[in-house]
Amino acid sequence: MRTDITNILPEECISYILSLTSPTDVCRSKLVSPVFRSAADSDTIWGKFLPSDCYDIISNASSSSSSKLLTSSMSKTQLYFHLCKNPIIIDNGTMSFGLDKATGKKCYMLGARRLSIAWANTPRYWRWKRVPESRFSEVAELKEVWWLDVKGTIETKILSPNTTYVAYLVYKFSSSRYGFEKKPVDLHVELGESDAGRTFRIFLDPSANIPQFSREREDGWMEVKLGEFFNEHGDDGKATCSLREVDNYTVKKGLIIEGIDIRPKDSR
Repeated sequence: MRTDITNILPEECISYILSLTSPTDVCRSKLVSPVFRSAADSDTIWGKFLPSDCYDIISNASSSSSSKLLTSSMSKTQLYFHLCKNPIIIDNGTMSFGLDKATGKKCYMLGARRLSIAWANTPRYWRWKRVPESRFSEVAELKEVWWLDVKGTIETKILSPNTTYVAYLVYKFSSSRYGFEKKPVDLHVELGESDAGRTFRIFLDPSANIPQFSREREDGWMEVKLGEFFNEHGDDGKATCSLREVDNYTVKKGLIIEGIDIRPKDSR
């Protein structure tokens, strides 16, 4: 005679056991039985999947009312899934923070204002503007440059440990784009001072006979992989991500940059 574990163990014990697995396994367990479904919604589980400094990060949200809502009005289960779908804006509106739904690991986006963009504050070359489809208050639109140099850095200590991260440039083109079909750009990620990283050279706006490395995101923007790195213990200093095209012979315009998205590998 087969014994049903749900008739032996109380729901609290099932919740504790599930908390030793992964977010993906917990979601799958809901299909087992009504008891498992109820146990899988326990704050005991999802509280353990939240990063230990999650509430400290939320307290740094740009809007104090938003921070108060998240910390006081949501259960840990609600908070987990909210952060998976709705990254919050932190650090004076220059970054966003969210969670990878499958693992609970941290995801960050560096907004355009947080990036180092050559001549970004020279109106002849770049224009800062608000677009409704961006999570940030401003994005950077390239008016015209010959020397394109965009760089973003992030402290590895704020990332999840023992995790391979991938950095993506999040962008789109205006209707008056030019130059990116003529010259490839260099994409690069390096970790700390000891890692030289690897450089990829691609066309951001390739013609029909050239491979397309970019893809459309769910939020309507495009993204292209800059590179990846492994964050072991968070003591490597900074990860630096860059986009460059600096031959000085090809004028480029029409690129709109929302930011650089840094998230765990294979999270989508």
